[in-house]
Amino acid sequence: MSDPHAPQGDDYSATVLGSHWFSGPPPPQDAAPDRVEGSVLRFGPGVTAALPAPFPVAVTAPPARRRGAGLRRYALAALVLAAVLAYLGWQRFGPALEVRDVAVATDPKGPACDAAADVVAVVRTNGRPGTLTYRWLRSDGTHSEQLTERVPSGQREARLHLLWTFQGAGTYPAKAELELLSPARHTAATDFTYRCSR
Repeated sequence: MSDPHAPQGDDYSATVLGSHWFSGPPPPQDAAPDRVEGSVLRFGPGVTAALPAPFPVAVTAPPARRRGAGLRRYALAALVLAAVLAYLGWQRFGPALEVRDVAVATDPKGPACDAAADVVAVVRTNGRPGTLTYRWLRSDGTHSEQLTERVPSGQREARLHLLWTFQGAGTYPAKAELELLSPARHTAATDFTYRCSR
């Protein structure tokens, strides 16, 4: 049976569309829906094609966290941080460099003809970092300028050298003295004799 309202013509062909493609005017307000599916109201002739079922998705629960595991991790990090801060604080605000002992020595035979005597001062400290300020005094009435020696942390001994050069023939009793100016005043000296006979 043909639809009297369908348009006539040779090029006309009817196409059946699902109700979800229907784009005509909205249904009248007093029209009853064909069926109710949840909150979706469907109107119109026929039944819409069923949508394909979605792909199954495996849902896995996150692994259960052991109680206290996070606290242990943060406790270790806090312990390391506290140790680093304590070490840096001790380095910066700990006890200052202290001199425990000063000794000066050289070869008791003295230098050879036209040679230099290597006079060595050994300064023992408490191992703290700091700077030693000192000068050398010689028995010929001369002295060095003010010198400094940087002592790194953990080093408990500093060696300070004086090279005293002698020339010519003769005998000369010599004395070299270290005068430590800071961090505290200390003095130490050694005696030797230069002998040269040609």
